[in-house]
Order: sequence, then structure tokens, then C-alpha cells
Amino acid sequence: MKAIVKYAPGEGNVEIRDVEEPTPGPHQVKVEVKAAGVCGSDIHIYHDDIKLPVRPPVIMGHEFAGVIAELGEGVQSLHVGDRVTCETAAYVCGECLQCRMGNYNICPEKKLIGYFFNGCFAKYCLVDKGRVHLLPDNVDFVASALSEPLACCVHALFDLTCISAGDVVVITGPGPIGLLCLQLVKAEGGYAIVCGTSQDGDRLKMAHRLGADVTVNVEAQDVLQLVGEMTGSQGTDVFLECSGFPAAARLGLAVTRRGGQYTQIGLFSGPFELDLSLIAYKELKVTGSLGQKWTAWKRGLTLLSQGQVDTRSLVTHVLPLTQWREAFQMFEEKQGLKIVLQPVG
Repeated sequence: MKAIVKYAPGEGNVEIRDVEEPTPGPHQVKVEVKAAGVCGSDIHIYHDDIKLPVRPPVIMGHEFAGVIAELGEGVQSLHVGDRVTCETAAYVCGECLQCRMGNYNICPEKKLIGYFFNGCFAKYCLVDKGRVHLLPDNVDFVASALSEPLACCVHALFDLTCISAGDVVVITGPGPIGLLCLQLVKAEGGYAIVCGTSQDGDRLKMAHRLGADVTVNVEAQDVLQLVGEMTGSQGTDVFLECSGFPAAARLGLAVTRRGGQYTQIGLFSGPFELDLSLIAYKELKVTGSLGQKWTAWKRGLTLLSQGQVDTRSLVTHVLPLTQWREAFQMFEEKQGLKIVLQPVG
């Protein structure tokens, strides 16, 4: 079968290769991949600047939906033909403090599919039965391929951040993650302000379509002034940083009200200077978010099945796996929104 392989460490070193079709071991299922999303972390793996363990040669990709094609020994609760998606954590130690507390997404020994173990940019993918989730019957495969980023956003907003009805929430970065967060904020009754740049014109239009109360071009409008006028000079209750740009992080510390919440979701490409004294002066509640866990998957898939979150509208391009270079380039150039790859051969 054909697969997108990161074949060696370093910049690039990715190509389409013919690889052997996998066979499930005990407690594994073999999934025929129907749709696989391109994620920002895939781009980081390509550029070799991700801060998570990567073990080349490895098949990339971790966001997907498909159908169970084969069961390994000891799998009884799942069936061939089930429509499924899967969590990314292929290995956690099960013994550290975080694993014992149920926070296996931040286990220091965590190893992921698409990074350390073979992922979903191929016709077939092996996953552990305990990481499999059944898909809602009313959601197609392309939309379901975004269930993993949706679970990440649910974890960030509901497990780690407290959003109440009426809260003013500023979101920076109107990409797929920012637009998923927007929909979750609206589902909780929040007032959403989505910020982007001049390059994000179409994405800001999509934010408006998905329920944003206000969209802001930060290159043309003063966000601090705008939010100050809306909140009686108090600032935003919650700030969700989804862009991974230093300027957005600096804006977040400035625009969040005293006693407010700042949640970092986007990944930065490197270190930068930030005035952390504002956290103390304003008594900000600051958290970061990494990945997802079972509770976030359950809630995310429920919201998806109920139609409270629309993932299909975020998919602007569906390409065959062989056009991965075009997909990666489009992602980096911010063309469209979400790009989904479909296996061939």
C-alpha cells in the first residue's frame, strides 16, 4: 500500500512509499482509512521542529476516520464494518501520576501514531482497541476526520477552561482549531470575538457564518480598544490563543481582564520574549492544552452527532494521498481551511 513516510530525521525527508499492509496484533484493530486530516503538527514533523517524540521511518498522520477491516486476537467489543475514529496515544505508561489521575494525554512517556508509531496517511492503520471510538451514524467520513482536533478543542475549553454563558471570549487564529473553539464557545452561550489578519479574510467570513459575534482584522482594527469598548474597559473574560504566533500571545496577556483566563492551544515554532509579569499583576489563570483524552472524545462526538458543531464546512479541499505535497504547501500558505487526504491504491 502507498503511505506518506517521514523516512529520516531533519528538514523534509518525507515521501510517498510502497509499504507492507499491516496485520493487527493482540488487542489491535486494522482500520481502512477513508479520510485523514492534515494537521499543523504534520507540518512541524515535516520541518523537524516538533517537541514530541518522532521515530523515523514512520507513516505520518493522526486525524482520521474509517472502517474496521480486521480484528486482532482478544477484540470482542468491536466488529468488522464498524465506522470508527481513534485517539492518537498509541502508548502511555499507565503508572505515572498523570496516567493514574486519568490525564494520560500528558504522560511523559506518551508515544503517538503518526509520530512514533505508524499513522493514518495510508490505506490501513493499526490502533489499540481501547483508543477506538464509534462514529455517529449521521456524520460522514470527511467530517469525522476532524473528530480528533475537535476532541483537542473540547479538552482545552471544557476540561481546562471554564466558559460560562455571557462570557466574552477572544479567539486568535481563525484556522480549523480556532473555528472549532468558536463553535464550542457558542454552544456554551459565550460571546465570541474572532481575530485574524488581512490574509484571513475568507476565514473570518467563515467565523461569522459559524456564529462569531464579532470578527476582527488585527491589522486594521485595535483589538484592545474594541474589547475595552465592549466590556467597559474590563477586558475579555477568556482568551483562547489558537494561532501559535508570538504577537497573539502578547495580545492575550494585554486584553484579558484582571482575574481572567488565558488558554494556549496553538503551538509556537520557537521561543520568544513575553512579559510574564502581567500574569502576576492581573492574577490571570493561564493554562496550556495538549491533545485530548477519553472524556473529550465522548463529549466532542456527542456535540458532532447533535449538530452543535459543524466540521464538514471547515473542509475546503479533499485530495488524494498522492497530492500530499500540494496539501502541505496549501496548509503553510493558508489556502482554504482544512485539507483532507484520501488513500489511493
